[in-house]
Amino acid sequence: MSASDRFGGAAVASGMVVAGLICQEVGAGVAVLLFPSTGPVGTVTLRLVFSAMLLLAIFRPHFRGRSRADWLTVAGFGVVLGAMNVLFYLALERLPLGPTVTIEYLGPLVLSVVIARRASAWLWAALAFAGVALLGRGGFDHLDPIGVGFAAGAGVLWVGYILMSARTGKRFARLDGLAIAAAIGGLGVLPFGIATAGSAFLDPSVLLFGLGVAVLSSAIPYGLELLALRRLPADTFSILLSLAPALAAGAGFVVLHQTLEVWDLVAIALVVVASMGAVRAANRRRELPPAGEITP
Repeated sequence: MSASDRFGGAAVASGMVVAGLICQEVGAGVAVLLFPSTGPVGTVTLRLVFSAMLLLAIFRPHFRGRSRADWLTVAGFGVVLGAMNVLFYLALERLPLGPTVTIEYLGPLVLSVVIARRASAWLWAALAFAGVALLGRGGFDHLDPIGVGFAAGAGVLWVGYILMSARTGKRFARLDGLAIAAAIGGLGVLPFGIATAGSAFLDPSVLLFGLGVAVLSSAIPYGLELLALRRLPADTFSILLSLAPALAAGAGFVVLHQTLEVWDLVAIALVVVASMGAVRAANRRRELPPAGEITP
């Protein structure tokens, strides 16, 4: 393969990653539109249940012959996946999409810094926290403090998601483990979703929106990531994922008409730059979990 072919393939794969991220953040914006009907927990329930149905239908994972350790691992993965999404959607109920993703992104960023074990990596961490401090501007008075707490909690659980995803990936082929974990997470959240959404789950338009959220937030991004990872190295893929806070701010503006002040945009840009630097530092250690396993 010529250099131009490799460059073209990498460019197409990079476009796939960015397109997947855009779909994911637009899906989060569409999810917010469901909140008046189903609430954040009901919306999470629709996303996880429909995502699980799609993943189970596509990958048809094998359930027989699994060890007790396999089931404990994937069950833990499912619990973390469900809880992380619940906290993220609870944060979206109170915060704009851009700041929510920015605060949440601190979780994997800190993990990247710890994995890197390099003094320079802590400079990226300092830059990221400066961005978050700027986002709060001395106090999160202009942002709902409870929403900030939910977003931070989602970030902590994202670290657990990364670690559990890596463990599950060693025990289950392809996305079999993710499909089973999504089913476990969906079933775990389902009683709370029914309790909060009630008869809204019987509305065909609500179900259609929920399916759309699942397709945009899960099915399309996962599919594009699988294709992209065949052509992109893990470090390049991870750096592209660092664009998520900026793309979330854009999706919030387009889908939800959420506007941010100039300093908020500068803060998000600082976190994006810091994330890219921290990911590069971590990948130099070659200890970061495969990039395809770190997207929620």
